[in-house]
Amino acid sequence: MACEFTVTNGVLPQEELNAYYQRAREVYGREPKRIAIQVEGDEVALDYTFEAQPFERIRRITGYLVGTLDRFNNAKRAEEHDRVMHSL
Repeated sequence: MACEFTVTNGVLPQEELNAYYQRAREVYGREPKRIAIQVEGDEVALDYTFEAQPFERIRRITGYLVGTLDRFNNAKRAEEHDRVMHSL
């Protein structure tokens, strides 16, 4: 676990910090880089910071928004192959 914790206005046990880390992994599906915790009485405010997530290029091909053609069936692959490029 390479996560940095910043706790303000209080002290929290390591078990609670680990629980916030696990919650972030379950809810967001990726590991947080940093968790800032603001203690407000019996409640806490959490601020998660994640690594920049790479994005996938999306194109409109034969009427569908796709990133790659690997999920196309044979008919869609043939339709894509038979496309005619128009120029101005």
